[in-house]
Amino acid sequence: MSNEGDIVASAVLEEFAKLPVKRRPCIRDNGLHEWVPLAGIVAKGPGFLKCVALATGMKCLPASKLPQANGVAIHDWHAEVLAIRAFNYFILEECRRLSLNNKEASSEFLLRGTEEELASQQSQNEATPWRGQPFAWREDVTLHMYCSEAPCGDASMELIMAAQVDASPWDIPPPLAETNDQPTSHSATTETVTLPGRAFFSQLGIVRRKPSRSDAPQSLSKSCSDKLALKQCTSLLSSLPSLFVCPRSVYLTSLILPESQFSPAACHRCFSASSSSPSSSPSSPTFREKQKEGRMKPLLDHYTTTKLTDNTGPYSFTPFSIRTTILEFGFSKRTAVAASTSPRNTTTNPSDNSNIVASNLAVAWSANGLDEGLVGGVLQGRKQFVPKGASSVSRRKLWEMAIQVAGQLPPDMVGREILGKALDAGRTYDDVKGCDLLADRRRVKDDARREALKGWIRNTGDGSFSI
Repeated sequence: MSNEGDIVASAVLEEFAKLPVKRRPCIRDNGLHEWVPLAGIVAKGPGFLKCVALATGMKCLPASKLPQANGVAIHDWHAEVLAIRAFNYFILEECRRLSLNNKEASSEFLLRGTEEELASQQSQNEATPWRGQPFAWREDVTLHMYCSEAPCGDASMELIMAAQVDASPWDIPPPLAETNDQPTSHSATTETVTLPGRAFFSQLGIVRRKPSRSDAPQSLSKSCSDKLALKQCTSLLSSLPSLFVCPRSVYLTSLILPESQFSPAACHRCFSASSSSPSSSPSSPTFREKQKEGRMKPLLDHYTTTKLTDNTGPYSFTPFSIRTTILEFGFSKRTAVAASTSPRNTTTNPSDNSNIVASNLAVAWSANGLDEGLVGGVLQGRKQFVPKGASSVSRRKLWEMAIQVAGQLPPDMVGREILGKALDAGRTYDDVKGCDLLADRRRVKDDARREALKGWIRNTGDGSFSI
């Protein structure tokens, strides 16, 4: 197997195949075949290639439920997002292992920062008090993500249009009055218009929310396309793990999609900062005119003129490449349709999916111990907002884990006391994310939303809890 896309996809598919049957979609008693998206993160280093985290899932929490989440329920468990959360669990667990074993243990993925390096980093960056994380990702280890379906949102809009019986553009509603750059609350009407799901598919290059049925409660979780585009700026690390590991090398190198799920024009528009269209873009002159620039180009232009490293520390715009694979996930939507024995699914119409159904089960797994089944954003079989139902990758559990790791750092390690204060359990989750140590990260997120991902509405309401 020589194709890099196939190699990465194979690593994820083989790891999923090892999971117990209870973690997989099934055929329901009424004959409906379940399907689910799969995403996995693969680390490739000198002499090894290993899937370190994977997830399945395709649902999210309605905005109206966020105040009840209390750090327990996950907001977004689409496979791509949940896989990234599982990867952050993997990172913190590696930090814990290295801290407990002090200088005796080693890692294929992380390096310890020496006291001299950490002290030097801090003294050179007095304006920003924290660029001296105790660990760093190995520079000779690259990261790759496989997705069994095109990420929802902008990267899949051409596929959505192609599946329509009538692909005529919808009438666009008149624009609403402008609001603040980062509003904290909106009416249901405003949310629907400013952040469409899969509706208004003729609008390309825009920020979208997670798609759902028209009668389903609204969510403000952004699409996987938008979140992956942002990860090109913030790295794969979420807020708390980025206090422990320098984000500089923790960026995706490539995104792997099945050939049937790859639209060159859509992926160029969604993720690229290039000013030229891909050669395989549609031939319509109007289409070509609109697709000359990837939507991330304004951000790159901004950083070119403002000296990126002076403003964002270890962060940078680091675009990934898109590669394809001929391999197919055994529980993909296409596989479920093909496996169905109903005469209704013998049609050649790809939009006839009447004998398949989305699985309610999500899975989060890592190579160092995480293995959970989730329903409704919490552990399978538990009540949705009860603390005992919190997944290991929930806000609450990852915060608790980060506090434990900080307490296990060697007493003489530079930054140990600073980290402990930043993660103080007496504060709220919002306080921790707003601490000075994360100023660089907040700045790069603000830059990306202002310059490239315009219209991004924050999904607030679950940050006032403490542990």
